[in-house]
Amino acid sequence: MLNNKKVVVVLPAYNAAKTLEVTYNEIDFSVVDDVILVDDKSNDSTVEVAKSLGIKYIIVHEQNKGYGGNQKSCYNKALELGADIVIMLHPDYQYTPLLIPSMVHLIANGLYHVVLGSRILGRGALKGGMPMIKYAANRGLTFIQNILMNAKLSEYHTGYRAFSREVLENINYHANSDNFVFDNQMLAQIWYAGYEIAEITCPTKYFDDASSISIRNSSIYGLGVLKTAVQYRLQKWGMIKNKIFSQ
Repeated sequence: MLNNKKVVVVLPAYNAAKTLEVTYNEIDFSVVDDVILVDDKSNDSTVEVAKSLGIKYIIVHEQNKGYGGNQKSCYNKALELGADIVIMLHPDYQYTPLLIPSMVHLIANGLYHVVLGSRILGRGALKGGMPMIKYAANRGLTFIQNILMNAKLSEYHTGYRAFSREVLENINYHANSDNFVFDNQMLAQIWYAGYEIAEITCPTKYFDDASSISIRNSSIYGLGVLKTAVQYRLQKWGMIKNKIFSQ
């Protein structure tokens, strides 16, 4: 705990057997109380590795529910366990768990309700091997999103996030997509609910065993991101009523 806040790390896992152990071993358990792993019907030994590491809370999906569907299970379980602060960390080791204490401190001390680990602040993305086409797409989409949402984030596309319990209880994340656009819908909901978002510089790593999405899914994701940003703006103008912004 930190400042009497229960801290839970959630690991949305899919075929993470090769990287789970190194990710788990960097978690600082002087700050973190519990770890939840949700396996989205992996084709490898992710669950067996999780059990060997002694992860107490392991949820196994009988059918693949998608990246967003996996996170829904993660947050549901974390809230059920009484988490005050929830950190969503990919178990593919693209993001270092060593930043967890810094992210937790910002929330536990009441400075912010949401903290993102940004690969774009500083030189983390390109230095860590992010492909130039992904970097350009990230910057382009973020630029448009910032305009439509009247915000100033360095990126909306990081998979390293920390939330207060209040945020998770006050946004309707269950209404979001089960696919990759879930992440961006959450940020749109957070802005719409009036919360501020902090960012800290996050180094990242791109390597063979790190997860990635196909060109087709990347295109679908990009269109979904733009759609979400437009929906946010139209909702703010009172021109539509979208269920993702209901509480």
